[in-house]
Amino acid sequence: MSSTAEPELFYIGYDAFLADVQTVARQVGEGDWTPDFIIGIGRGGLVPAVYISHQLKLPMLSIDHSSKVPGFADELLGKVAAKSAAGVKLLFVDDINDSGGTIDYIRRLLADNRCDAGNLRFAVLMSNSRSRQTVDYWASMIDRDSDKRWFVFPWESVGASDDIVEEALSVPERLS
Repeated sequence: MSSTAEPELFYIGYDAFLADVQTVARQVGEGDWTPDFIIGIGRGGLVPAVYISHQLKLPMLSIDHSSKVPGFADELLGKVAAKSAAGVKLLFVDDINDSGGTIDYIRRLLADNRCDAGNLRFAVLMSNSRSRQTVDYWASMIDRDSDKRWFVFPWESVGASDDIVEEALSVPERLS
C-alpha cells in the first residue's frame, strides 16, 4: 500500500442508491429521447443498469470494461457501435463519472467503429463537475477539487475494507 493518508471512505446506503437510480430513470423517462437498450458498463455500472432497465422496462446489455481483458470490451463495443449506426438508441450506464476516463474510452472506441453518436446517451449516479467528459443524465454532482471522498456503492461494500482502501489509493490524484 502507498504511504498516502488513508482515504475518507463514504458508504452509500441502499436507500440513497435506490433514490439515485429512480432519479436517473425519471430523467430518461421524462425526456424526449427513449433508448432501445440500457448498456451497463462493468463493473460499477452493471447494478445501476439492471435497476434502470427494470424501472424503464427496457432490455439490458453489458460491456465489461473493468476486467481489462485485451480486446474483450472492444469487440463488444464494435457490435454496439454497429447497432447505433443501424438506428438503435443506446443508454450507457455507469456508477460514477469521476475522471471521465471510462466514458472517454468508450466514446472513442464507438467513434472508431462508426457509431451514430446521435443514438448514444450516458447516465451515471454521480458525476464530477471537473470530469473531462460530460454525461446526459445524473442523480448527483460532486466537485473533485473540494470533495475527496472515496464513494463506496452498496455492491462494493461487501468487499474487504483493506481492498476498498487499496483501490482508492490506486488513484491518488482523485483523493488529493
